Order: sequence, then C-alpha cells, then structure tokens
Amino acid sequence: MRFKDENLRLSDFDREVWIVCPACEKKAVAAVDQDRCTARLLCTFCGCKRETVTKIGYAKVSLPAHSWFGADLWLQAPFRDEVFFALNGKHLDYLERYIAADLREHKDRSHFTLLEKLPKFYHEAKNRDGLLKLIKKLKIKQ
Repeated sequence: MRFKDENLRLSDFDREVWIVCPACEKKAVAAVDQDRCTARLLCTFCGCKRETVTKIGYAKVSLPAHSWFGADLWLQAPFRDEVFFALNGKHLDYLERYIAADLREHKDRSHFTLLEKLPKFYHEAKNRDGLLKLIKKLKIKQ
C-alpha cells in the first residue's frame, strides 16, 4: 500500500473532536466555530450541552475543540508505554492509511505537518501490526 503525504496539520482535524461526555461517559462531540468565537459540546446520548467563548479579551484563541472543556478524547488507547490517539474519524482514517502503508511518500513537506510531529512509535515498522489492531478496535468503538 502507498501513502502520499497530504501535508495536513493537526489543526486540519481539531475543529470537531470526539470526546468522552462528562455527564454519561459516552461519545460526544466538541466543536469550535472560529467565526463566532465559540466552542460547543453536545452529547446525543444524554443531551449534555455546553458552550463557551473562545477568545480572551479581544484575542481569538485557537485550541483543539476538546481543550475548551477539559474533556478526554474518545479515540485514545494505551499502546505499550505510549498513548495512541485520534481526534475524530477522519483523523483516525488518515493515521490508519499512513501506518498501514509500506511505501510512504513525503514531497514538499514544510516540517509543520501532522506526520512530522507524531511520536516516533507511530512511524516504526515494528509497531505497524499492533497499531493497526488498536485502530481496528477504536473503529469499532466509533
């Protein structure tokens, strides 16, 4: 399998983040609306709703959606002495394609891409099978 780096950044995935609902511990969604300077948490299981402002004074603050609520990520699991995580289904799919690839093409990287900033264990071939099994479990959890 071949993976062609799309030069995506973590910020390409962090506006809508799957989280653990603080009320019922099922999957909820935290989303940021940059134009309105708000972040919302919504759980479709228990109806938990929260909203907060995402600017301090006059400054807009850009953080991943879950950060505004101090929520745990839904798609995370221990892997050896590390923690594997994805922010949402699209992020998980992107990581899966990268990890599963035998050939990884990196053209015109800017050194600010998501893949450049991943911990070493995501890149190592010896972890490929274990990470793919973990991703499969996380996909079932979706």
